[in-house]
Amino acid sequence: MTRAYCLKCERPEKSCICHLVTPVDNDIHVVILQHPLEVKQSKGSVTLLHQSLKSSQVIVGENFNDNLEVQLLLKQYDQQCAVLYPCDDATVLREDNSDINPPKCLFILDGTWKKAYKMFMSNIWLQQLPHFTLANDIVGQYQIRKTTKKNALSSLEACCYALSVLEHQHSGVNRYQPLLTSFVAFNHFQLSFKPN
Repeated sequence: MTRAYCLKCERPEKSCICHLVTPVDNDIHVVILQHPLEVKQSKGSVTLLHQSLKSSQVIVGENFNDNLEVQLLLKQYDQQCAVLYPCDDATVLREDNSDINPPKCLFILDGTWKKAYKMFMSNIWLQQLPHFTLANDIVGQYQIRKTTKKNALSSLEACCYALSVLEHQHSGVNRYQPLLTSFVAFNHFQLSFKPN
């Protein structure tokens, strides 16, 4: 017997996450470059992130050098794109960074650290964009996937923290906090399917 799937989040109906979607009116357009092996990953946070952000899109692949969607985005946001990736020359995003000139379009890599590194190295145009990275004192709430990296964050968390700094959201009125709270609920929801 075939399992019934939710048409919106494309997950089995019993694990549908539509009730966790938290609409956010983001200013910076977010483009999630998702590794193909992440697409069917039930523990992944991209579906929740993409369905919550008003201005976002997901492009699946590994090498985007000749990708038409990417080319159109780079042309549309001419010289106003950046990538969230922790390379050596990346600008560290902290709450007190009020002098950062925010991009209009932010690329985020979704995959394991190894896969994200391979994607970054395979796409020369990504290396040529301005880079941002998060401060390493952020404590993540990603309980459902294991990683050897200290203070590792999900794509959703990394995106929310980056946008909150780039869009100059102050802690007291941070528009991304409800989505981060929803992400904690997503973790609990996923853990509820684990056998005791």
